[in-house]
Amino acid sequence: MSARLVGVRFAIFGLPAAVVVLLLVTLSGDGITVTRPAQPVPAVSAVPVAAAPLPSPTTSASPSPSPTFHDGDGRFGAFITTGSQAVALTFDDGPDPINTPKLLAMLRERHIHATFCMVGFRVRDRPDLVRAIHADGHTLCNHSWQHLLNLAQRDDAYIDWDLRHTNDMIRAAVGTDVPVRYFRAPGGNFTPALVAKARSLGMDSISWDVDPRDWEHTHDSGASAHISRVVSHVKGHTRPGSIVLSHDNGQPNTITAYQYLLPWLQERFTLAGLPAAGL
Repeated sequence: MSARLVGVRFAIFGLPAAVVVLLLVTLSGDGITVTRPAQPVPAVSAVPVAAAPLPSPTTSASPSPSPTFHDGDGRFGAFITTGSQAVALTFDDGPDPINTPKLLAMLRERHIHATFCMVGFRVRDRPDLVRAIHADGHTLCNHSWQHLLNLAQRDDAYIDWDLRHTNDMIRAAVGTDVPVRYFRAPGGNFTPALVAKARSLGMDSISWDVDPRDWEHTHDSGASAHISRVVSHVKGHTRPGSIVLSHDNGQPNTITAYQYLLPWLQERFTLAGLPAAGL
């Protein structure tokens, strides 16, 4: 076997100097091996942890057929009533590891369906409770990722991520084919842009017309007074078509209040979860 050095000179016209490239060629039998200088590997910068959030992979799935929307009877097109004789009981801010299972048991015993407006990071942390809510036939509602009362004032990119990511977490728990047809702004702080964004993601915006302020304890002398006030308010203000606001997260007194309210309401109204097809 012999080896020889072949010098190949390339003249590049128009430049002040010629560029000479020497290739080392080793001839062996019928094969030719060419040794080239190693090419530098470009540096890749790490994506910072604080980079703008991206939608999770589930958002890239084929979109479902667009639902039909109607303006609601509240501000900016949100709904404050069901538009029918049915009363919708809605429970916000969960799922709660203690209160939500108790509430589900009470509703199950009476064959009552409600609507659960869930906070995204709690959905992420307790997917088992989301599955239990869905398995019992209750309606699922997006209540934003972390319950920012000024959500509508955040930039468009954040709002889009917030609502999408919450939906992604709900669907990760119950299945990508399960519709999340409703959105409730934290504090009911809707704006036209927020309602429009929810609608673009396939969700009706729901507010309420009955609010017992079960989260507010400062005006009550104790648990009994608080429970009595919640019960009295719901009984005094609920009408056919009402959307009743309550909270399961962090509100054990609300669960006690509904031990009294559920039989009273069921005797007088049709209680139903918000319809899967929207309002």
